[in-house]
Amino acid sequence: MHVGGVRTALFAWAYAQKHQGTFILRIEDTDKEREVAGSIEHIIESLKWLGINWQEGPDIGGPHAPYIQSERLQSYRKYAQILIEKGLAYADPYTQEELEAFRAQAEAEKRPFLYRDHRPENPPAWIDKDCERKPLRLKIADPKTSVWNDIVRGELSAGPEALDDFILIKSDGYPTYNFAHIIDDLEMNVTHIFRADEFISSTPKFLALYDALGIAEERPAFATLPPIMAPDGKKKLGKRDGAKDILAYRNEGYLPEAVVNFLAFIGWNPGDEREILSPKDIIEAFDVSHVQVAGGKLNEEKLAWTNKEHLALLDDTQFESRLMTYMSEYTDKDTVETLQMLLQTKHTAILPILRERLTYFGEIKHMLHEGELSFISNTPHWDTSSTELLICPEKIRKNGQGEKAHVDTISTKQILQQVSDIVTAYSSSWNKEDIKNLLWSFAEHEGKGIVLWPTRVALSGKEKSPDPFTMMEILGKETVLSRLQNAIIHL
Repeated sequence: MHVGGVRTALFAWAYAQKHQGTFILRIEDTDKEREVAGSIEHIIESLKWLGINWQEGPDIGGPHAPYIQSERLQSYRKYAQILIEKGLAYADPYTQEELEAFRAQAEAEKRPFLYRDHRPENPPAWIDKDCERKPLRLKIADPKTSVWNDIVRGELSAGPEALDDFILIKSDGYPTYNFAHIIDDLEMNVTHIFRADEFISSTPKFLALYDALGIAEERPAFATLPPIMAPDGKKKLGKRDGAKDILAYRNEGYLPEAVVNFLAFIGWNPGDEREILSPKDIIEAFDVSHVQVAGGKLNEEKLAWTNKEHLALLDDTQFESRLMTYMSEYTDKDTVETLQMLLQTKHTAILPILRERLTYFGEIKHMLHEGELSFISNTPHWDTSSTELLICPEKIRKNGQGEKAHVDTISTKQILQQVSDIVTAYSSSWNKEDIKNLLWSFAEHEGKGIVLWPTRVALSGKEKSPDPFTMMEILGKETVLSRLQNAIIHL
């Protein structure tokens, strides 16, 4: 499921929930050439993961069942026959080759191709004596300007050139979307439709069909949603722009409530300064007047920030439970066992690190595979190839005055010896905050990167690891001094 489709479902669901309405899941599967096996199950799985639940649908039934269009063919045929009897629908007698010839002629004469210019005077039977079916078209007897109100965009209109005799039911017996959804909405008592903006151009067809069926006054209200744009904001989001299936976010370890929060804010806001909302908050705040017309960009950095904020709302028990549930479902057995061992042996130390460093649960796999937590049980072993790792990288070398500083093996050794001396002389309580206070003034005087980089690497042996103060608290004073001295000796 594309994030655009999910966002459309989300807005319709929020609107229905807020107004004590009914949210319907209906499967439109009448284009058999494009049908993909397993897609219905995938749609259901995606929406359920996000907590977007329906009151009527293919899996639970309801008063207007069935909810799969390919199982509703009799309904479409019934209304098709009504239109035929009213003289407002007719069988298309032309072959594909004949239609292509009509189009080529129109192009040669530099005029738009309109099927109604070739409407047969005496159309054949829709189903002939050999039971072969021809396409059925709606007869647009009097093309006119279409005017309608959209509850998001206000009054919209299109000229008569937007109308032509369009197909209602194809030769394979399946209805087109333009016909099927109109009949379904009528029979299911649908009052509001939330759609993407690409359907604006088709709305004149919908209105013509409402008129032909004599239900123009009872038609649903339309809410046209803004498009989701690519990260550069220049075009609609597509697969080439990194558009993901919504369940890819689940597999990466994002919280469903964070994804819902993120999607809701692409084209909508609650009308106040809040940015972090639960699904319940979104329902309570949802107002169509706050849906914007302009498209909104898909910004995955904002998604990551949103997820981090939702993780912070979990207490320690919830955080650990949901992390381990994710790990058991989406990682290998060895990775799960590694994390379980760490939590069992250093639970009070490890959990705060995970809470601080994880933006989404999937990052834990990289942390473990790269050994970012291995400092707990593994003493760094130094060789000539790892000397450079201890020296502060040039991009963060600044002294206490903010000037670019020269750093080499000798100066790094001196820095680590001073850190070791400060730690040796320290005799108060051993905790992260006190250790930070102990070393901070020295780091600010010499340059934070110049002090903290080699200290952190000396303790972990890794380019990436938790901050040095967290590691010091976990390792204890004796181990910290031992590892500092090993690095000093190596340098």
